[in-house]
Amino acid sequence: MKLSDKIEKKIEKLIDRKIIKNLSSPNKLGRVKRLESGTEQYLKIVKKNFPKEFNLRGLRIVIDCANGAGYKAGPELLRSLGAKVMAIGVNPNGMNINHNCGSTYPNKIRLAVKKHKAHLGISLDGDADRIIMSDELGNIIDGDQIIAAISKRWKDKKMLKGGVVGTLMSNYGLEKFFRSENIKFLRSNVGDRYVKEKMQKNNFNLGGEQSGHIILGKFATTGDGLLVALETLFAIRKGRKASYFFNKFKKIPQVLENIEVKDKSIIKDLEVKKSIKLAEKLMNGQGRILVRESGTETKIRVMGESENKKLLIKCMNIILKKIK
Repeated sequence: MKLSDKIEKKIEKLIDRKIIKNLSSPNKLGRVKRLESGTEQYLKIVKKNFPKEFNLRGLRIVIDCANGAGYKAGPELLRSLGAKVMAIGVNPNGMNINHNCGSTYPNKIRLAVKKHKAHLGISLDGDADRIIMSDELGNIIDGDQIIAAISKRWKDKKMLKGGVVGTLMSNYGLEKFFRSENIKFLRSNVGDRYVKEKMQKNNFNLGGEQSGHIILGKFATTGDGLLVALETLFAIRKGRKASYFFNKFKKIPQVLENIEVKDKSIIKDLEVKKSIKLAEKLMNGQGRILVRESGTETKIRVMGESENKKLLIKCMNIILKKIK
């Protein structure tokens, strides 16, 4: 499990103090050993979640491993199941991890799928806990779309437990989809640790982020891009097209403005609060507005979603005028 905010703050306080007296002497420190059989053991664990007869014979798959953690395990896993694999981003040199490749550059996998006429594209990030995909038509499939497809399948198979956790950034179209499917949907703060916390609290077994962090609580306690890839491949193994499997909802247009501010506490200003309430009232169920502080920069992030573009811009401007 991930550390809680409370424990992280305790560690930060220790680091910020003068802690020389608390440090261990060299002879008491741990030692690092290389686990040569690590990849082999990991692949066995992943494959154990699926029936022995499960195979990917006849499928052409492109995988972009972002020159990162999955560069060996990813292609090896798919080939061991019988798929024809075209692998990119599998030449790490210690400097090129995530560089113009992987899930943060999904256009690369989209183009590779079209070039190789693949059935599916898989794009991991550097530590392989995130996944973005491409269907056979070259459409980019983000985390929200993957979650929607898996949740529908799990609901139909009576495998979905409780509901689904998304984040404040999950597309409004995803929320509408869950409503239409009568699937309970909760939003957490941005970050897979908050998704997992809310899943635990509500006893849900599926959750994730638009960015591709997806937690399959039936199998794991944290995000695993290759595990998610296998779950989707298992669903389309009988000749179903990826474009059909992932086509579950229409994404609502999303606008994001990042405003540089001197002090992030402006978000608590009475006039700003009033503008947010007014914008939300005007939306009246036609979309949503989210205003939050950046966790890493001196910025306020204003995000709006609606199919009514005029209304969206109007509501965004009401808030932006008060912050800028």
